[in-house]
Amino acid sequence: SSKVWRAAEIARKLIYGRILRRGRKSTAKRLAAVHEEVPPPAVQPAAAPEQNVALPVLSKVEHAVQVKFSVVLPVHDTPKEWLTDAVDSITSQSYPHWELLIIDDDSKSAETKAVLAELNHPQITIIPSTRNLGISAATDLGIRSASGDYVAFLDHDDRLAPGALAEVAAEIIRSKADVVYTDEIIFGDASTDVGTGYLGHPHLKPDYSPELLLSHNYITHLLVVRKKLLDEVGGPRSEFDGAQDYDLLLRLTEKTDKVAHIPKPLYHWRQSAQSTALDSAVKPAAHGRAQKALEQALSRRAIRGRVLTANRPHYFRVQHEIIGEPLVSIIIPFRDQPRLLFECIDALNRCTRYQNYEVIGIDNNSEDELTMEFMARLPNQVRVRFHRFSGPFNFSAIVNYGVEQAEGEHIVLLNNDIQVINNDWLEAMLEHSQRGAIGAVGAKLFYPDNNIQHAGIIVGIGGYAGHSHKHRAGNDPGYFNRLNVVQNVSAVTGAMLMCKKSVYEKVGGFDAENFAIAGNDVDFCLRLAEMGLRNVFTPYAMAYHAESVSRGYEDDPEKVARFDAEKQRFRVRHAGILQAGDPYYNPNLRLDTEGFDIKPLSGNESRMEISTPPQEGFQERPGMDGRNENG
Repeated sequence: SSKVWRAAEIARKLIYGRILRRGRKSTAKRLAAVHEEVPPPAVQPAAAPEQNVALPVLSKVEHAVQVKFSVVLPVHDTPKEWLTDAVDSITSQSYPHWELLIIDDDSKSAETKAVLAELNHPQITIIPSTRNLGISAATDLGIRSASGDYVAFLDHDDRLAPGALAEVAAEIIRSKADVVYTDEIIFGDASTDVGTGYLGHPHLKPDYSPELLLSHNYITHLLVVRKKLLDEVGGPRSEFDGAQDYDLLLRLTEKTDKVAHIPKPLYHWRQSAQSTALDSAVKPAAHGRAQKALEQALSRRAIRGRVLTANRPHYFRVQHEIIGEPLVSIIIPFRDQPRLLFECIDALNRCTRYQNYEVIGIDNNSEDELTMEFMARLPNQVRVRFHRFSGPFNFSAIVNYGVEQAEGEHIVLLNNDIQVINNDWLEAMLEHSQRGAIGAVGAKLFYPDNNIQHAGIIVGIGGYAGHSHKHRAGNDPGYFNRLNVVQNVSAVTGAMLMCKKSVYEKVGGFDAENFAIAGNDVDFCLRLAEMGLRNVFTPYAMAYHAESVSRGYEDDPEKVARFDAEKQRFRVRHAGILQAGDPYYNPNLRLDTEGFDIKPLSGNESRMEISTPPQEGFQERPGMDGRNENG
């Protein structure tokens, strides 16, 4: 029962009493400074969960601004304990400017009616319905009755953390966001500490990721929306009951890109027999309605494509139609290693369904006779040609030279130790590369033992950069299924990278002067992002990658010194994102591993005082994260 949850909350407050007292001063300082010049949200220290900390103390400035929230809570035959928990979580908010609109959707339950009848609070309004409207229509009734500046959505079996509205108010004042969402904790009435200090399972989300939202409703709760925007877009629609929040989010994000994320678990999503928090198949019709919502979104946005189900319910693949049949130039830098080169090109010929491509091999001073023989035979194939780059090894200069030789509208940088797997890999990358808003596209790479080698790059791992989910099993779904869906990432590896040739040239290609060997692909992708382009990881282009077999790791003194120098130049050039944190990697996830691991709560830190985690346990060696020669 919810009594277990309350008892656990009381126990945690006693345990963390000392932390709470320290947290009050820190929180007050932060909120008092909301109108002063502050850095972007991601620059703020990583957050510990709301359940362990003091309630935010609001400054006089914020009291004067008085952002008013209308919390919309539809109920229908809700058990007494759940409804009481939900209402109590609002009345106990540290932020005072709210109204709670409870829409009684024709409840028949005597205990539900009794709870509603006993409510006597000046900020609570009960809106009765004489017939069962359904979740969407009931929620819309609450929206139309709202008098607040923003509308917050609360399910009848869930809870808000005590400082949730205060945190959202501070973010709205700071960023003027139209849509705000937070992290959440999925809990049950018998939830216990799962080993990281959280009561329940935290869903620690990325900042706004348009491509991830087209794959899955990762935003869910807490969702807060500007009332004027809701009036413009319209509320939830009954034809999407069960997926009405997803449909609403898709429509909202077509009207605004002012979407803010608070990386703190301020919403507690209860697992129950009726909730998809426990089992995504509990509402089977919801999946079909979510797919319909996506199909309508594509139609509204004039996107030519289709919506396919991904690997599990409520996850999708928006497959974009390829416009025309543009030529793709596949650039393979190499030096000797004829077996690797043969296997790479042979896999391309066997496993590439898309036929309008050319292969350009860039030979950097090969000497092996077998390599020469192999090169002499291949030009008999119309689509393969070779060019020689005679300078010293400089990966950036080599690939830039390769791009100069390319005749294609799109280019693929491909290491010679890559073997593509699926025959539609090229279409899977091209469908995104052709889009005007997209910069670089990366693939899902596996080690020869079928473990994950690359699923996008996280900036900040080890104080530099690392590969997402590296070394996880190849069939692992990843953190909240992230290994199986298209999503935005800050960077992708140059071992298998696709982009438009015009974009490559506009950004200036790889930086051969500052990043001859290491960090060139990450630097390239971050410069694309600075141009306003989004980088994408797709799991639908797959390949094996031996990782640095052809050139080896940077492990002798000269190479180590070069690697360290390039890494330092990277840290200087990209100090902003290193300080702020990768927007697609939650600050409550660890920076000393590449596995999407959650930072454990130590019990001696407050939410406002967490610093970057120590790196002593991170055994970095040059090339360990594939940053040398684009691993």
